[in-house]
Amino acid sequence: MKNLNFILLFSFLIIAFSCNKDPKINDTPANPNYVTKTFSGIVVDENEVPLANVDVNIENNTTKTDQSGAFFLPNVTVPKDSFLIKFHADGYFRNVRSGVTESKHNICVRVGIITSVAILVYEVQHAVPEWMDAYDIYFVSSVFLVEYLLRLWVHTDLYKMVISASKRAHILEIEFSLRVPMIKAIKKTAKYMLTPAMIIDFLAILPAYRELRILRVFVLFRVFKLLRYTKSINQFVEVLQNKRFELLTLLFLLMFVMVTAGIAIYIFEEHLNPQINSLFDALYWALVTIATVGYGDISPVTHEGRVVSMIIIVTGIAMISFATSVIVSAFSEKLIQLKESRIIEQVNKSEEFLLICGYGQMTKMFMRQRESDDHDYVILEKDKDKYNQAIKDGYDAVKEDASRHDTLAKFNVEYSRITILCLLNSDIENIYISLNAKSVSHHIRVIARASNASMVQKFKRAGVDHVLLPNSVATMMMQTAIIEPHLYKAAHAILTGKDVAVFDEVRLYPEDALVGKRVKEISFKKMRLLLMAIEKAEDREFLFNTSSDTVLKSGDVLILMGYRIGLEYFKEFYHESVK
Repeated sequence: MKNLNFILLFSFLIIAFSCNKDPKINDTPANPNYVTKTFSGIVVDENEVPLANVDVNIENNTTKTDQSGAFFLPNVTVPKDSFLIKFHADGYFRNVRSGVTESKHNICVRVGIITSVAILVYEVQHAVPEWMDAYDIYFVSSVFLVEYLLRLWVHTDLYKMVISASKRAHILEIEFSLRVPMIKAIKKTAKYMLTPAMIIDFLAILPAYRELRILRVFVLFRVFKLLRYTKSINQFVEVLQNKRFELLTLLFLLMFVMVTAGIAIYIFEEHLNPQINSLFDALYWALVTIATVGYGDISPVTHEGRVVSMIIIVTGIAMISFATSVIVSAFSEKLIQLKESRIIEQVNKSEEFLLICGYGQMTKMFMRQRESDDHDYVILEKDKDKYNQAIKDGYDAVKEDASRHDTLAKFNVEYSRITILCLLNSDIENIYISLNAKSVSHHIRVIARASNASMVQKFKRAGVDHVLLPNSVATMMMQTAIIEPHLYKAAHAILTGKDVAVFDEVRLYPEDALVGKRVKEISFKKMRLLLMAIEKAEDREFLFNTSSDTVLKSGDVLILMGYRIGLEYFKEFYHESVK
């Protein structure tokens, strides 16, 4: 009984470890605490046929809204068989796919795989209870059989072939026949059945026929089914597939050396060595010697055999070194990819993060200035040397080209507020990145560096939200330092945050407690803060010396000045505590 409990516990741990959750999808029902506004929506299928009407509270389900009226709905509960949800607000439409966090089917298959292997191990020295035997035969094998048949049916797409053949017959005005699509479907299914994954799935079903005890060994093939459902194992297999040519070359070399050495030792030792009675014994000895295992059960007794032994020992060491170098290099490359994937997965869990394109002098200065900032970020750098330098400096960097569409598509553009900072020295590259970002999602906020003022309009046409002019800013600060040195000293101290008050901005969102309040209702003086200006959401104009009766609205941006501790408390009390 103790052994059974241990096996079941071990199975549970493996299942828990192999579960991979997707942080992007959340089916949690809407939180009713902040019900202020409701929009209507409609759930449709893949053909845009309405399934159901739904009412969604935007205040609860949106993480942020912007001036375009865009909103995201990660917390909407919808029918699991629906494909698309269309919500409308002020004439704006947004598509969101429905889904679940973790496939229940995947968990069920993992449970079946681990428990069936555990039962096989348990029955070696114990009598298996009837309920356990019935569970393994009828439930687990039935699940695998149904899964196998469903995979064949889904892969075949017979209905698509029939529809295509029907349209073809209608256009060409010929007689429609099921023969052609059926033959295509059968060929496609047969080809799919011969793939390694489907062969493993088929062999995993065979243990249902327990009358033949030899078939019980096929339970072990169920372990290979984990390749479909465990991300870590898939990544390991992918590493080996990337070095398939090198490994196959090594395998053929191993077979050649083993066969050659085996035949040689068989010829030299067959009548003189009582331990070698067949060619199989000779091949077994050759493989053990090449692998440098050296069991010692077979040893050459002739001088010729010992010479062959010395040659293949040296050859074996060389082959093992070659294999080790191939696998280590493959894993080194994959570890870098896994680290980058982990960085992307981690940042995608955040509601707001920053993508910094390029790791040049400006990026280094920017990163040093933001050391106290806890916002998530990723540096995108395509140059290998600069990428390595960013990693060496301790920053989260990914070796990718930000001007490529698939690079930005890896990030959670649907549910996160993303700001892209283009700090490359080339204006052309910065414009390409800006165009690429806006093509992925026009909700992405782009801040780009321009070499001179004549490029500002070109950047604006590319969709850049804010254009930075480092040379102009440096010239302006230099002029201020010469003409008004005290003003420059104060501004420099504030902007760098050295032991004085600092500037900060607070953007208001629909769920914030500040929305709807008047300026005089907020305790700025109590927190040692000074309201410098308000950027209004309607026209994006700054209001300085704001009236105390001004009402704050969603989308407004407050420009505050004060000590850092006061700003942090203000955000915690009025702003971030309601998120």
